[in-house]
Amino acid sequence: MIEAAVPTAVFTLLFLTTHELKLALAVSVGCAVVLLVLRVVQRSTTQFVWNALFGIGIGAFFAWRSARGGGDANDQALAYFLPGVLYNAVYSVFMVFSIVVRWPLIGFLVGSVTGDPTAWHEDKAVVRLCSRLTWILALPCLVRVAVQAPIYLAGKNGWWDEDSAVAALGATKLAMGWPLQIAALTTMLWLLSRNKTPAAPTAAEA
Repeated sequence: MIEAAVPTAVFTLLFLTTHELKLALAVSVGCAVVLLVLRVVQRSTTQFVWNALFGIGIGAFFAWRSARGGGDANDQALAYFLPGVLYNAVYSVFMVFSIVVRWPLIGFLVGSVTGDPTAWHEDKAVVRLCSRLTWILALPCLVRVAVQAPIYLAGKNGWWDEDSAVAALGATKLAMGWPLQIAALTTMLWLLSRNKTPAAPTAAEA
């Protein structure tokens, strides 16, 4: 989890203090690479480091596109944070849509565990439970979009000082990243422990 926080914090602090986008990107990538080496040496999972590097790469691409379009350093820094906002928006729409059509996303995870990807949908109680779990999983994404999208738009359109907008995006990305995700997963586990997953009676029980 620290792999996601450190590069973002380094990028935000360096850009705000130097206004050198390339330097901020280079150092944040360097931090991620150092963390990757540490994970390899410790023989622990490197998944979160690769996720961080992928996120930095996508952000850098958006910043590069902004630069090619004539954007200044502040525009490029704002563009760096745009992919995260878009990702959460798309993910939120996808999960909410799955609930609305009564094929909640979590249900397919249940199906992957049971070995039948759609059998769970035959039980209305399971569908209701999976819908609640999907809402909980979607909530962090919805909150991020609700907070970060207005900040991005305010900085992009000159409604708010661009430095302040970049700082706010960096801070909210850290505060609303893993902390919200852990809170959502903890709530899901609590809900599952409080309400046993409904299951149809087996032939032996009938």
